[in-house]
Amino acid sequence: MSEIYLGIDIGSTTFKAVLLSAKSKVRHSLYMRTKPAEGRDDRVICGGRCHECGKCHLGALKKTIGDFLASAGIREGDVRGTVVTGSQIVEELHRFIKYDHYVSEISAHVAGTLQYYPDCKAILDVGGQDSKAILYNDGMKMWTSKMSGICAAGTGAFLDSVAAKLNIPVESMADKVNYDSDLEFSSVCAVLSATSINKFKNRFPLGDIIGGACRAQARTVMSGVGEIFLGYKGDILFQGGVAANRAVAYYLKEITGNNIIIPEFHRVMGALGAAVLAKQYCQIGKTLPKTKKTEIVYSEKLKAVSQRANLTRREFFSSGNKAPLVWRNLFFPSEILNAMGLRSLTLETYAALHARSQKKIRKALDNAACKGFSAETCSFLRVLQGIELPKPDFIVSTNQPCQQGERVFRDLAKSYGVNDKFYSLHTPVMEDNASVETIAEGLEEAVFRLEKATGITLDNARLAESCELSNEAREIAMKCNDLRLNSPPLVRGSDAVYFASMFSQLWGKREFVLLQKNFLEDLEKRVEKTSKTLKIEDSHRILWLHLPPFYNSKLLDFIEVDCLAPIIFEEVNFVGWEPLSAEDPYRSLAKKLLTVGFLDPHLRVSHVINTSIKGKLNGCILYNHMFGRCSMSDSCFIKDLREELARAKIPLLVLDGDCIDPTIDPCSTYTKVSSYIEALNEKKYGNIFGTAIQPNHNEENKQMIPFEMAKAL
Repeated sequence: MSEIYLGIDIGSTTFKAVLLSAKSKVRHSLYMRTKPAEGRDDRVICGGRCHECGKCHLGALKKTIGDFLASAGIREGDVRGTVVTGSQIVEELHRFIKYDHYVSEISAHVAGTLQYYPDCKAILDVGGQDSKAILYNDGMKMWTSKMSGICAAGTGAFLDSVAAKLNIPVESMADKVNYDSDLEFSSVCAVLSATSINKFKNRFPLGDIIGGACRAQARTVMSGVGEIFLGYKGDILFQGGVAANRAVAYYLKEITGNNIIIPEFHRVMGALGAAVLAKQYCQIGKTLPKTKKTEIVYSEKLKAVSQRANLTRREFFSSGNKAPLVWRNLFFPSEILNAMGLRSLTLETYAALHARSQKKIRKALDNAACKGFSAETCSFLRVLQGIELPKPDFIVSTNQPCQQGERVFRDLAKSYGVNDKFYSLHTPVMEDNASVETIAEGLEEAVFRLEKATGITLDNARLAESCELSNEAREIAMKCNDLRLNSPPLVRGSDAVYFASMFSQLWGKREFVLLQKNFLEDLEKRVEKTSKTLKIEDSHRILWLHLPPFYNSKLLDFIEVDCLAPIIFEEVNFVGWEPLSAEDPYRSLAKKLLTVGFLDPHLRVSHVINTSIKGKLNGCILYNHMFGRCSMSDSCFIKDLREELARAKIPLLVLDGDCIDPTIDPCSTYTKVSSYIEALNEKKYGNIFGTAIQPNHNEENKQMIPFEMAKAL
C-alpha cells in the first residue's frame, strides 16, 4: 500500500475530506452537507462505538470519516498523516479523530491551490460561514489575508436563504439566472436581502431575481474582503461552496475586472490543502523537536503587576479619601488633578474593571438598552450608562479622540444633576503653535472651573512638583520600554497590556514613580535570565495595538502560548513625549496631549513604525474595537497604518472585536490569528508549523533549549 495522506475540513455547513497519494494526486474526495446528529428523546450515553453509533455530533463525524475511508478501500492504519482544518474544529475532536496537526483554513486553501496552480497569487474562498480573500504580497514575501466579520451577507448562508425563499435548490440557481437582470437587492445584511426577495418573487421573472441576488452576493463579498485585492490585476482563484454558482463568479469578474478561475476541486480545496500539509508535516515532523516546559521564561509573577493592580483598586474603590471626586476621560492630564489633591475616576477604566464579571456586564448593557443605547454605541459607554456611578463634584473630558464619549459623558452629567459642572477641553488633532495655545488656554479654564466647583485652589508649586514626578516616571518608563524592545521576550503581553502606562491616572504621583522603578527592576532580572538562553531573532516579535479584550486573556494567551508568538510591546505603554516644564506647565501638558499619538492618527502611525523598527518587530496586531466604528481604530487610521507598515515590510493583522462585550466577537478571530502566525512561520522558518525550540546561546551549554511561553505567570 502506497503512502496515503488525509485532509479534513469541517465547516459550518459542509464536511469535506480528501485522500492524497504519495505522488500528491487526489485519490478520493468527499463533499457533504452537515446536519444535526440523530435526535433522541433521552440523553446520549457514549458507549465508545462511534463507527456504529454516530448519535452525537463528534461520533457522527468519526463514523463519516470511517465510511469515507472504507469507500476508498483504505483502513485507518493505512493513513500516514492527517491534518484537520475548518471553523468547526473543537478541542474535543482529538478524542474522536486521530490527527497530527491543526492548520487554519487560510493556510489550507493556499496549500491546496498551489498544488495545482503553483503560480497563483490571489485566492477568494466563500464558504457557508465566512469569506476569505488571500493575496501573496511580493514585497513582504508572504501570504496575507482578510476574512469577513460577523455578517452572513457575503457567505453561502445568503444564497441558501434566497433559494429557500424561492423554493428552488441552491445548486440550480446558476442554471436559471438572467445575466441581463437590472434588479438590485440590498447587500448590507443577509436577513434584509433575503427578506426583500418576498416583494419581488411574485412580480418579476425567476431569472431576474436570481441574477439580482447573485450580483448582490458578489458585491457584498468584495465589500467585506475585497480591499486586499485593491490594485491587483491578475487571476483570482475562486473556491469554496459558493464557487459552484457560476453566476456569482460572473458578477465577481464584472465588479473586479479580474479573471475569475474556478478550479476543479473548488468545493474541497480546504481539505485538499490539509492533505498536502499532512504530507509536508510527515516529511519534516521528525525535524521539529517536541515542545517542553522550560523555566527560562516568566516563571514568577512580576512584582510591578501586582502593585499596579493594588494601586488601581485603591484609586477606584477606597473609601478613606474624602477629597472631591472628579470624573475624567483617558486623556485629560492627571497631573493637574493630582496636584490639586482631587480624587479621580477615569470613566473608561472604571467600565473596563467590570468586564471580568459578565453577569454585571449583561445587566449594565440591559440597562443601557432600556435607555435607548444600542450596540452602535461603544460598549465602554453603554456600561457607564448601565451601572451606578459615584456622583462627581466635577467632570473633565476632551472632545478628541472620542466625540461619542464626550456626548455620553455630558448626558451622564445631566443624569447625575451636575450638568453645570462639566468641562470639555477642546483638543485639535494636529500639533502646531495654535493647537498648543488652544489647549493651554483650555487647561487654565479647566483649572479655574475646578477651583470654583471644589473650593480647592491649585498651588503652582504643587503643579510644578507634579510635573517633575511625571518626568521622573516618564524617564524610568522609557528605560523599561527600551529594555523590552532591545531584548528577547521579558514579560507576557497579556500582563503588560493591562499595565497601560499611557492611560494611567497616576501620572504626577510619587506612587507611579515607585511603580515604574519596580517594573524596571523586574525587567532587569528577566534580562539576566533570558539573555543566557535566547536572542532577539529566536522568536517572533509582535506589537499589539489599541486595547485588549478586558473580559479575559484567552486571545492573548492563544497568540503567545499556543502560537508561540510573543507580544514584545503594546501601544498603550508608549511613552515618547517631551519632558514637562515646571515653569510652563500648561503649554508642556498641551504638547504632551498632542504628541501621545491618539489625537493625530498620522503621528500615531509614525510611532508604530518607529517602534516596530527599533524593536525589530516582525508582526503587528490591531484589536479593532467596535469593528472600525471606534474613532481610535477607524478605517482611515487602518488604511494609513496598513500602507506604512507595508512600506516597512511588516504585516498587519486586524482583529475585529469588542473590548467589553464578548458576545459580538466574530467566530473567525482564532482562524485569523492562526493563519497570520502560520504565514509568519513560513517566512521565518520555511514552513507553517514553525519551530518548537530555539538555540541556547550560553557558551557553557550548547544543547538545544525548548522555547514555550509558560501559561502560568
